[in-house]
Amino acid sequence: MPRKRKLLAQLSALQSNSSFPPFDALENLNAMPDGNSSPKSSKYFAIEKKNSSQLEADFFNQPCVSLAKSFLGQILVRKLPDGRELWGRIVETEAYLGGEDEASHSKGGKQTQRNAAMFMKPGTLYVYQIYGIYFCVNVSSQGEGAAVLLRSLEPLQGLDAMRELRSASRKGPTKLLKDWQLCNGPSKLCQAFGIDKAFDQRDLTQDAAIWMAPGHDLPGEQDVVATTRIGIGNRGEWAQKPLRFYLRGNKFVSVVDKKTEREMAAMGHFSCS
Repeated sequence: MPRKRKLLAQLSALQSNSSFPPFDALENLNAMPDGNSSPKSSKYFAIEKKNSSQLEADFFNQPCVSLAKSFLGQILVRKLPDGRELWGRIVETEAYLGGEDEASHSKGGKQTQRNAAMFMKPGTLYVYQIYGIYFCVNVSSQGEGAAVLLRSLEPLQGLDAMRELRSASRKGPTKLLKDWQLCNGPSKLCQAFGIDKAFDQRDLTQDAAIWMAPGHDLPGEQDVVATTRIGIGNRGEWAQKPLRFYLRGNKFVSVVDKKTEREMAAMGHFSCS
């Protein structure tokens, strides 16, 4: 006991000088009486070794439609080479179901060098280019060749950096983009987050430059609109399937389907606003 009182007195003196007690002093205070330096079981002295603010492999390992819905409200995080972090809340997704899906890049179960990421483990990024200029980013799910397209984000952190990146990718004089214009579309969010072909086949659960963090106040079923996908052309019945999901009332969504929202309200899914 005298030894412990002495250590407490030392800590008290340190605190009176408005400095935080050094970690080794805390370790001594928490040592066992027999001199063993192994800390006791205490939440105050436990060191968190694992990053608990990152979604892990089991989250991504679910069917495509389920994953597309589960993404809504989660946070996409991008760490730039200069150390700045960009955060965006996912507000709109599209599900592409693999071989049977005529609108999917993996229709017919055909695997190519371009779409290889769609056949990799859930949580793998599939990045492809459109019009030879813009990029879109998808995340693989359960199911052979199935993946979820990230369509729109609600910017949360690093908006100035997003504007810089968007401006750098646009030609000629540009107006200052408003917050809602930064990531309201699949190519826009890739520009704003600096995502290009170099991110293809990266693992969201392992990569140091891009990952997903759990969101807060996740939406319920009544907050989600299920409607048709955008820009898939003539794909027969697949063009009409409700495989696009977005957060109702969120101004960062790329395209709002008022007709579907009215129909859902009439069916009692949510109140009409």
